[in-house]
Amino acid sequence: MNIRELCLTVGLSLLACGGLAGATVKTETVEYKDGPITLKGYLAYDDALTGRRPGVLVVHEWWGLNDYAKQRARQLAELDYVAFAADIYGNGVVVKTPDEARELAMKFCDDRVLLRRRVLAGLEVLRKQPRVDTSKIAAIGYCFGGTAVLELARSGANIAGVVSFHGGLDTTKPAQAGAIKAKVLVLTGADDPGAPIAQVGAFQDEMRRAGADWTMISYGGAVHSFTNPAAGDDPSKGAAYNAKADRRSWRAMRDFFDEIFAQTKDSGPS
Repeated sequence: MNIRELCLTVGLSLLACGGLAGATVKTETVEYKDGPITLKGYLAYDDALTGRRPGVLVVHEWWGLNDYAKQRARQLAELDYVAFAADIYGNGVVVKTPDEARELAMKFCDDRVLLRRRVLAGLEVLRKQPRVDTSKIAAIGYCFGGTAVLELARSGANIAGVVSFHGGLDTTKPAQAGAIKAKVLVLTGADDPGAPIAQVGAFQDEMRRAGADWTMISYGGAVHSFTNPAAGDDPSKGAAYNAKADRRSWRAMRDFFDEIFAQTKDSGPS
């Protein structure tokens, strides 16, 4: 199953994920533009911290910028990052039915140039935040968003790294040799119908040809949407929550951030 089929068949729902206690997380809606289109992103940061800190862009599932993506942004803020959840669709649109999600998502699945431009627009908002150390920026995404951050890496974005959680791995615009500057971490379910063996192999070959610094972790027994409890508990449907894979993938992301941000040069006094 490729990303088109994935977008057509798999939907995700909402989740409230617990974070760390004690953080003074502030959130705000940030309006920005892609040409004439108004986008409404979600910024989260710990207001008790001083100085600049790493920034993380969060890209939503195919439902739009919903509570799941916002909660992930808050979780990141509780870990001392400045997190900005981008609005890929525009005007803060969040849909409720698979048909609505299909119509919106396929516009971007079919036009990777547009998808990259919308992700880059969100990245520029994050870069402009006064609390962000612009030498230490990463991007993460889930499902549709996982595909989106891989497109960001393929585009040659000058950021430290990207993390794809159960995202589609195929593309209509493969990375050229030497194009990928960001380190790449792919966290995928070993039994995800949206990332079959053939697609996994093609992605790995693409990364090798591009000369990318990449890592892929495949979680045994996990299918699509393994980070989302609202996906249910029936793997036979192709999408189901897997608590172990959820916990391990979040830990893998944190270790990845520790590595990539330690290797980047500080931007100077804050």
